[in-house]
Amino acid sequence: MRIVFMGTPDFAVPSLRAMAEGGYEIAGVFCQPDRPKGRGKKLQKPPVKVLAEELGIPVYQFERIRRPEGVEALTYLAPDLVVTAAFGQILSKSILEIPPLGCINVHGSLLPAYRGAAPIQWAVMNGEKETGITLMYMDVGVDTGDMILQKHLEIGPDETAGELFDRLAPLGAQTLLEGLKLFEHGRAPAAAQDGTKATLAPMLNKEMGELDFSLSAAVLKNRIRGMNPWPGCYTYFEGQPLKIWRAEALPGKGEPGRVIAASPKEGLIVGAGEGCLKLVEVQGLSGKRMAAEAYLLGHAIRPGEVLGCHG
Repeated sequence: MRIVFMGTPDFAVPSLRAMAEGGYEIAGVFCQPDRPKGRGKKLQKPPVKVLAEELGIPVYQFERIRRPEGVEALTYLAPDLVVTAAFGQILSKSILEIPPLGCINVHGSLLPAYRGAAPIQWAVMNGEKETGITLMYMDVGVDTGDMILQKHLEIGPDETAGELFDRLAPLGAQTLLEGLKLFEHGRAPAAAQDGTKATLAPMLNKEMGELDFSLSAAVLKNRIRGMNPWPGCYTYFEGQPLKIWRAEALPGKGEPGRVIAASPKEGLIVGAGEGCLKLVEVQGLSGKRMAAEAYLLGHAIRPGEVLGCHG
């Protein structure tokens, strides 16, 4: 069985490695183009490209694989099966029809829940207690194809999206290997999704990270967890952004956004729409991530002041 793999970030790396170590024939790897990162804006290779080059697998990078040059490259490779994992591009009908066994995707949710680009983050933000991996056939819809296999995973009450990514990635690889065995005698059997139970997980952006303290403390805590590490949640103090990396929801009452306590002993506690939010780990405009108690030693935030004001 000749396979083409499509993936870009760290999440996809275990799946590619598992196929290579499992002895599968990988004809080529498609990933997003190199992007500028860091303060120097130097071009950096996607993690999947780094691994593919280590394994000696040809790498193809197109801004849009659905354009003629992308379709031509995939047609030339003549795969029996295409496997995707966090590729970051939508496959056109013409691409989906190239491999005779179809195109399958390693998706980071229990479909039909959380269809879309950010299933792991939205599951955490919505306070879900369970998620998982769905291995599915791809079709022209967004994560609407038939399901081949599912694996479940509990979400910890304080787990961040980044931490959950790290646990789901190897589970995705395990699910993929089990699924590939089902293709040894043709297309793997699959079950249709119940579209009436579908929920969406749209792409995140930086603006979504600004905290609205009129929400409940529990909702704010989950939002902070779900946007850690990207795009990161933030508020403002004296007109300057203050990133919030971790927080706890506490009982109590207070005006939304108004500081209730601010000391190395008590920590930094802010009122919310329901309950109070204790800021556990923060980061100033030009500083490092640190415990809120340590931040208070160098920054004069006082009870009664209000977070969230742009100045």
